[in-house]
Order: sequence, then C-alpha cells, then structure tokens
Amino acid sequence: MNNYGFGSFGFSDVLLQAIKLKGFEEPTEIQRKVIPLILDTELDIIGQAQTGTGKTAAFALPIIEKLKEKAGRLQALVLVPTRELAIQVSEEFNSLRGSKNIHAAPIYGGQSYDTQFRHLKKGVDAIIGTPGRVLDHLNRKTFSIDNISFAVLDEADEMLNMGFIEDIENILSHTPKERRTLLFSATMPERIMALTKKYMGPREIVRTQKSGQTTDLTDQVYYEVKESDKIDALCRIIDTTNEFFGLIFCRTKNDVDFVSSKLADRDYDVEGLHGDINQTMREKILNKFRNKKVNVLIATDVAARGLDIEELTHVINYALPQDAESYLHRIGRTGRAGKEGTAITFITPEEHRKLMHIKKSTQTEIRKQRIPHVKEVISFKREKIISELKNMVEMNVPAEYMNIANNLLNDNEPKKIIAALIKNSYQNELEEKNYGEIRDLFEPQKQNKDLRQSGSLYDKQRNRKKFERRSDHFARKNKSDSESGKIRLFLALGKKDDLTPNTLLEMLKKKAKVPGNKVTGIHINDSYSFFNVTPGEADLIIEKLNSKDKKKRPLVERAKPTK
Repeated sequence: MNNYGFGSFGFSDVLLQAIKLKGFEEPTEIQRKVIPLILDTELDIIGQAQTGTGKTAAFALPIIEKLKEKAGRLQALVLVPTRELAIQVSEEFNSLRGSKNIHAAPIYGGQSYDTQFRHLKKGVDAIIGTPGRVLDHLNRKTFSIDNISFAVLDEADEMLNMGFIEDIENILSHTPKERRTLLFSATMPERIMALTKKYMGPREIVRTQKSGQTTDLTDQVYYEVKESDKIDALCRIIDTTNEFFGLIFCRTKNDVDFVSSKLADRDYDVEGLHGDINQTMREKILNKFRNKKVNVLIATDVAARGLDIEELTHVINYALPQDAESYLHRIGRTGRAGKEGTAITFITPEEHRKLMHIKKSTQTEIRKQRIPHVKEVISFKREKIISELKNMVEMNVPAEYMNIANNLLNDNEPKKIIAALIKNSYQNELEEKNYGEIRDLFEPQKQNKDLRQSGSLYDKQRNRKKFERRSDHFARKNKSDSESGKIRLFLALGKKDDLTPNTLLEMLKKKAKVPGNKVTGIHINDSYSFFNVTPGEADLIIEKLNSKDKKKRPLVERAKPTK
C-alpha cells in the first residue's frame, strides 16, 4: 500500500489484507474524506454522496477497525431503508472484517424471526437493519442498543421518503448520548437537517464534488414520443443495444404489469417488480436479474429503493420522474464503478418544460435523440443474427443433424437452404411490416411568436389535439377488435405459484410448442391467470397442459364469457 492508498489511513494489517482481497486499490473521494474523520476524531459526520461512490466502505472500514473483539455486546447499529440494502451492507461488513473476530447481521422485515433470533443468540457486533424491524426487536427486548458506540443512518433521504423518520427518532432515543452518529444521504432536505441538529453533537459535514449531481460516466439522453408509442420505442432501444441489461422505471404498479406483459408478449426476458409482489417472489426476481437470467427489470420507485445492481447498461425512465431528486436516484444506478452507462428518459411533448426544469436543477446535460428507425433496428438485428449463426457453425454438431444437412444438400442449393432456415427463424425480426410506426417528434416545431397568439393557430392546435385524441381512440379500438378472433383461456396458476408473464410464456413454449409472440392479453392474479391465443392454439394448450385423469380439475380451460 502506498501513502496515497488505504495504507495511509493507519489501518491494521488484518484490514489491509481484507481490503486487498476485495480488490480495492485507491480510495474514492468520500472514503478519503470520511475515513480519517472517523478514525482520528470523535466528531459526528454528515456525508452527502450518491449511491455507488463507495460510502458503505467509507463508514464500514473505520468502524470495523474500532470495534472490539469478543466485546459481549452490540457495538454498532446501521439503519437502512430496504431489506436489499440491509443484506448488501451486512455482506460488505463481513467481507471487509477479514480475520477479525467480529460479526454483522442483517435484520429486516420479511425474514423469519427464528432466523434472526439464531443470529442474535450467537452474538453480533453490528446490526444492519430496516427501522421497522429494528424497532420491533427493541419492543420485544431481543437485543439492546443501550451501549452502542456507533449509530449510522444510510440513505437517510430514502428513509425520509418512506416515512421512517418517526421510527428512526424512536430508535435513536434508546441509544447512549456518548455514541457517535454518522449520517449519509444523497440529498439534504430540511427534515433531515433538523434530525441532525436534534441527535448529533459536534459534527463535520462532508460533501463530494459531485454531491447532488450525476456521474460523468452516465450518458443522459431523452426521447420525445407519444404515450402510445412508448412500448415500440422501448423495444427499439433494447433491440439496438449490445448486451442490454437495464432497469426501467414506471409510475404505478399497473404500468409495471402493462409494460412487462407487453415485452413478454414480444419474447423479451423481462420481469416486473412492485409493491404487491411478496418478499419470496421479490427475492427470486432479483436473483434472476442479478444473475442475468432476465436482462430487463420493470419497477416502480418504491419497489426499486435500495437496489444496488452491478453493471447496469441502462436506466430508462419510461415515465418522467416527479422531481429532480427522484431523477438523480434513478439514474445513479448506472455509470458506476468506472463503467459507462446510459440514462434514457421518455417524455411526451407536454412534459418538455418539466424535463427542462429537472435538467436545470441537476445542472447536467440531457440531450435529445431520435428513436432508431426500423431500418436501423433491422440492420442491427441482421448483424447480430449473422454473428450468432457464425458461432453456431463453429460448434460441434451431432451426426444426426449432419445427415439431415447432407440429404438437403443433395437436392437443393446451399444458399437457398440457409435463406429458408433464416426466413423461418427470423422472419418476424427482419421484415419492416412487423414493426409499429412511431411518429417522429425529433425535429422541434418552429412557431412564430406573433402567430402563437392568433386565433387561427390556436384553432389549428386545438383541432390537431382533438384529431390525435380521436386517432388514439380508434387505434385502441382497432387493437381491441383485433383480439376478437382469439380465445381467452383460464389458468389455475398465479403469483402465489411464482407465475410471471415470462414463466407463463416459457411453459406454453415448452409444453405446447406455442411461441411467445402468439400469446397476448396476459393478466396474472394471486391464484389464477388469463391469456389470449387463437382457437387452434387454445385446443393444443388445453390438450398438452391438462392431466388425462378426468377426476383431476383441468389446469387450463376456456374462460367463461363475462356478462
């Protein structure tokens, strides 16, 4: 370790070895500023820094250095807004301690009390928990914070937004006055500053150069599209990105269900996340996303709080966030750890002024871009298909397939065989007629200031809006009418069976050989689901998915018509 690295802080050899094993080389800005203050002073600390700047290690490392082995009491309490963050911070503590005999445990709602009781019985030195569950344990008297040395509030503004401030104040009232309090937050609203004055002693405020701003590694762009064009626009962005791995924000849980089902209909590997999803299902979805078994996650702001997913290529605001702070929290999840990322925001023409306000508040450059044209999408897919097929050719092919190939080559031209196979496999992706039209709003409409106030222009604008609304109505009606030739099926599986639009499509494809693009209108409830298919596919699905034992209730059947 050099004098400019972690070795300059005076850490023990045990911690320096743990830091080396973690692969940390140079401290980040927040670490350089905070670590010496915790190690060398008795001050309380207020740190303003974005997610992904290394602030967990900034407080974890010096706290670990100061914790005593075999103390026989709880020494540190870290409060975080979500269960995911509790797990992540706890894992960070335990990985940074190296061989030092101290232990951290996560305490959060949704995990069984028996599991938490076992951790506590073994003895822990640091608890990382959500306010509600920590307060519940304090009321049960299963552990005490009367003698802790450190109280840490991580993501304080998120806890404020989630309504935890009263719980936090209740918890802090149980801690000793001589404890040290460390607070970290991306933003500093008045309520948090009032909290610091009430519960902190002499304190130091630390701000990084980019506090309250976005990272330089995040490329920020926006697309101006009609609401009805957003799904097609989103698909074109995904389709023209190499190795897309993105988090997409919607405003409501209904929007999450709508967008995720629409993408699943089009064979994308997608999952949705919102407040109605139970904890077990939530963890399964997040594990699938972290392990890249799905590459698109649709979520609400509430459901995404505390998520820390590495290597996101994109954060997409399908719906414009409410304010600048929400915008920063959303897009701060990409462009991290030295890797570039892209933040994309969809706006309708009416939302342009609101986006410009966010741009001014965040003091960042958000530039306008054009939605990729269909020809660009097809060109991109064509290159991708060629690359994939070349990789397939290089793989070892079993003899039975080679025999089929030899038989085909005896009677047909090689180029025609390849072309036929490509057409059969990729026809939907390579023909322009299969793509929806998106109205090009890239060029700003020029208007004369004098004409803007004239009645004639006003009438034209009003009539145009009426026409657009009427066009949208007929588009939706025609879309609805096109479903009239399909059969609505009932499936006796739902969310409690871990069913999602994606797993439903996988099941239909595997068991009935029905491709995902043939299934529409997916709606999943807790214990049952509905979806639409053509009459022929409906008969096939009913035949393949139901048991031949007539005594057993059918798994799938035609839905009863509504009255």
